[in-house]
Amino acid sequence: MISRQDCITLDHDDALAPLRAQFDLPAGVIYLDGNSLGARPKAAMARARQVIEAEWGHDLIRSWNTNGWFDLPKRLGKLLSPLLGATDGEVVITDTTSVNLFKALAAALRMQASAPACAARRIIVSERSNFPTDLYMAQGLAAWLDRGYQLRLVDDPAELAQAIDGDCAVAMLTHVNYRSGYQHDMAAISAHCHQQGALALWDLAHSAGAVPLDLNGDGADLAVGCTYKYLNGGPGAPAFIWVPKKHQAAFRQPLSGWWGHSAPFAMDPAFAPADGIARALCGTQPIVSLALVECGLDIFAQTTMQAIRAKSLALTDLFIALVEQRCASHPLGLVTPREHARRGSQASFTHPHGYAVMQALIARGVIGDYREPAIMRFGFTPLYTSFAEVWDATEILREILDTQAYDVKARRDAVT
Repeated sequence: MISRQDCITLDHDDALAPLRAQFDLPAGVIYLDGNSLGARPKAAMARARQVIEAEWGHDLIRSWNTNGWFDLPKRLGKLLSPLLGATDGEVVITDTTSVNLFKALAAALRMQASAPACAARRIIVSERSNFPTDLYMAQGLAAWLDRGYQLRLVDDPAELAQAIDGDCAVAMLTHVNYRSGYQHDMAAISAHCHQQGALALWDLAHSAGAVPLDLNGDGADLAVGCTYKYLNGGPGAPAFIWVPKKHQAAFRQPLSGWWGHSAPFAMDPAFAPADGIARALCGTQPIVSLALVECGLDIFAQTTMQAIRAKSLALTDLFIALVEQRCASHPLGLVTPREHARRGSQASFTHPHGYAVMQALIARGVIGDYREPAIMRFGFTPLYTSFAEVWDATEILREILDTQAYDVKARRDAVT
């Protein structure tokens, strides 16, 4: 049996433990929802004040030049690139994940339509369990194009190889599933896509900053993701899009705004796409929220994704083991893979009254979240989650379950 003292010893030996001090974490809270919204880096407050008071307040419009506002999407993309296995000039931080997915999927379909051998392909493959916005964007784009594109959904990862066939134009997949934490083999699936003549488009919303990535090495074609989860960029912080250099010349996206123009201040009435990754941009950037993304990225620069991954697996292993030991008499079902190669940085359990139990946990200071159907999600951010917190969270969960201290009629909030 694992004791709390065992967890304290793990914290004492944890090389990442000092990084926790760089986050503003409320007293009395065990925060296990970094897979939905990362905690605030302490540096974010000073950075926001600098942007608002000095750069906007004093320098005004001059800041586009003097404070580097104009180049911020590309500069931040360069800082993010090492965490993705990307090279300089392949990433920009901009817009939302949904908007970037629309751009990337539209560009992928256009590239396929322009290739004689693939021009007749009309199938977009994804998973029914994919994050809904991805499916909605694909449905909307397919209907808008009105060229016979169809979304083919699979219900099990084992079905992907068969679904990605000679009719498939693009496989649009989320690397780590938002509900279960299941992690795909990016290299194997991307290779299969290419064998079938399809392109591989990856959503990294639950991967970036949580698991090591090698987009170029794994043969991905396009990728998008957000910065407000494991990257700790702030609520609604701008997302990112990755276009590898091998595809940049052919990359065309329909949101051809002036920031993606080759010479935006020439004010030419005709659009001419910029060279390189800048062509993935669209309109004027939200500078205040964009600037805060750097505060999270600065903390990642103090460690490695390999160290983060090792602690992530240790945290999730510990949580799974403790829940199964201490809550064994309760109807909890693990939906997250036990196999390390197939697990992201979360652990999800089902319970017949999952929403009510999660609300009781939050009321006791253990913040996770709930996703239908009946899934309680617990996200582990190695930069600030401690092993002792894992033990304490499990103990509070056990107490709630043992005493049935949850309201089965708990009111559903707008955000669960």
